[in-house]
Amino acid sequence: MSMLRIIGLVLICVSQWAWAQSEPLLVEKQRFAFANYTTESGVTLPEVQVGWESYGTLNEAKDNVILITHFFSGTSHAAGKYSPDDALPGYWDAIIGPGKAIDTNKFFVISSDTLVNANWHDKNVITTGPASINPKTGKPYGLDFPVVTIGDFVEVQKRLLDSLGIEKLHAVIGASMGSFQALEWSVRYPDKVERLVHVIGAAKMDAWTVPALEKWALPIRLDANWNNGNYYEGERPLAGVTATMLNITQDAMHPESYKASFPNFKVQDEGAKKDIRTLPAINQTLHERALVRAQTQDANHILYLVRASQLYSAGMQEDLNAAAKKIQAKVLLMPASNDLLLRPGPVRAFAKLLKEQEKDVKIEEVEGIWGHLDGIFSIQTKAPVIAEFLAE
Repeated sequence: MSMLRIIGLVLICVSQWAWAQSEPLLVEKQRFAFANYTTESGVTLPEVQVGWESYGTLNEAKDNVILITHFFSGTSHAAGKYSPDDALPGYWDAIIGPGKAIDTNKFFVISSDTLVNANWHDKNVITTGPASINPKTGKPYGLDFPVVTIGDFVEVQKRLLDSLGIEKLHAVIGASMGSFQALEWSVRYPDKVERLVHVIGAAKMDAWTVPALEKWALPIRLDANWNNGNYYEGERPLAGVTATMLNITQDAMHPESYKASFPNFKVQDEGAKKDIRTLPAINQTLHERALVRAQTQDANHILYLVRASQLYSAGMQEDLNAAAKKIQAKVLLMPASNDLLLRPGPVRAFAKLLKEQEKDVKIEEVEGIWGHLDGIFSIQTKAPVIAEFLAE
């Protein structure tokens, strides 16, 4: 490594530390709406609206744009706070902001909620989905809402960027389900994407992952309150959503980090030993945490996100080799070495495929104890790599 590069990496780390000691970046949710969107399933929605956020300033040439695409249970709140009093900032605040890896002194960073965003009951989420009012009936769509795909998420994002006069992306960066969207951008609009950063993701769903994701949908379908999606005038299927949150949390964590969350765990649980109706203490704690998360979620929205994820393959086609040939962007693949949800093996194979096609591709694995969640909790360890990639 050259001395110049070492000095550059040191300066990046110092600037990130300095920013971490300063005031939080304050952001606000904005609304984007448009009429008559036809989904890839062939149904036209009379209106679509999504929330979006931005960080930094769009330059006059509008060529300093980085699009952030969010993960399954996430929102467009990628960085900063809505208020100084917020308990936590956006999920990638460690790498987005002035002087950070994704430097908002240089870049205009934008992120939008996906269609059918899971967090329908979050006051900061503005999104169209099954819980929205169907103008034909005056009631929520429920399961009459059309199936939507990762491709639809990208098309809605493109409408937003078009409305701002943005024709080129310096980079598109996403984690997990966000990586699907980022990759789809680079295949679908290769002339618009200069760089792709694909974090804890996949290029195509397989015969293991599709059934695995159905485990997230099944508790909702089995909840009597779900009522085939018609629960908006009655009791919400919170039991099913809570079970889904339990499944998502465990699938996204490595066993070691999961176990470390319970340092006082005892297998000989006296309450569970005495009464089959009493859950072990660890399960009671997990249930309470999952129930809190479930309060902001909409059951039908989760089902639609599961389906969108299950249907994903790059370019929305079976032939991954053909889809990859369309990519013109520089590519940085960042699987997590201990990921048990979207395992690193297929991403390594995808890197090999891109190299065989003589694409400009790098692979940098994220190390950590969190498993899939290393793409969120350990991402700062790769801040210099991301910063260098964006500066190339």
